[in-house]
Amino acid sequence: MGMFDFIKDAGEKLFGFGRDDDDNADLSENLAAHVRDNGIDPGNLRFNVDTGDGTVTVAGSVPTQEEREKVVVIVGNIRGVSRVDDQIVVAPQGVFGDAPEATGEVSDEAAGEAAEAAAEEAAAEWESRTYTVQSGDTLWGISKQMYGEGSKYMKIFEANTPMLKDPDKIYPGQVLRIPKLED
Repeated sequence: MGMFDFIKDAGEKLFGFGRDDDDNADLSENLAAHVRDNGIDPGNLRFNVDTGDGTVTVAGSVPTQEEREKVVVIVGNIRGVSRVDDQIVVAPQGVFGDAPEATGEVSDEAAGEAAEAAAEEAAAEWESRTYTVQSGDTLWGISKQMYGEGSKYMKIFEANTPMLKDPDKIYPGQVLRIPKLED
């Protein structure tokens, strides 16, 4: 759990972001739909958007660490989002029931004792690293820099699908998950 910074003016345009009359409920629904469109069920997640500074708080639970990391990157790679406050815990389905409202922290009352124990266990650091794409970068070059071998670029591509549709289409400012290599 923690704060992750993104480039506010980079990323995919999502309806509703960047307007002065943004409605938090509409933005939350748009975020949930966007996460769903990228292959993750947002049913146990709640989104709270601070349009003033571009911070999105995501609270709730997902079943795997990979999904947790993907949700943060999916949300952060939206134009207008400058920071994601990750309040997501990794817990088996059903531990949390309905996710608590995103208010900046997961409520102990809403989560209950079982959820709190699961949250402590799941609050481990990210398994992946992140990388912010620079002008001129390629997945091959990023792979060479991160792994010492450009030929492992498909690991990065696969870790970022379905957000990435084509390994040749990345853009400056985009944040990618860089998974650990299996030994």
